[in-house]
Amino acid sequence: MSFFRFLVLPLRAPLLLLLFVVAVFLGHHWSIESEHLIALQNVSPRLFWTVEIVQSLVIVLICTMPDLLLRQLSLLMASSRVLSLISTLLLVIVVGLYVLSLSLLSDVLILASATLLARLDLTRIKVVPSPQVMALGLGALVLVGIWLGQDLPNPLASAVAAVAS
Repeated sequence: MSFFRFLVLPLRAPLLLLLFVVAVFLGHHWSIESEHLIALQNVSPRLFWTVEIVQSLVIVLICTMPDLLLRQLSLLMASSRVLSLISTLLLVIVVGLYVLSLSLLSDVLILASATLLARLDLTRIKVVPSPQVMALGLGALVLVGIWLGQDLPNPLASAVAAVAS
């Protein structure tokens, strides 16, 4: 009976389906984008996909366990003013450089919003596992969506091939 409840979970919490669709879309978008980066800037496909997957998992981790992460950060910052200043400056500089240099803020915001909405929907139907289980489940959902989206055909490449022939 619990397996059946697990199978109907996307019907009870439809924002899980939204998270999956967003992951498929981002996987497809990144596969198109990787073709351009590989051709124009000689970026290795392995490096590109590693960065995108790590970015996705970090976003899911931050969005599913904000209370645990913020508690650890606040304990670190409360221990000393110097550590507080150093950690704040490091965080602001790293996040600022990441957002400015990669200009991927829209992808980050879309995935973070979809993850937070899925968490909210699961909380609405009173399915609240531990933060680690939630991070693992939503991370797996996002990775499967990205993997499926990566394998979708590129409509622009087929249109260019039709015009060229």
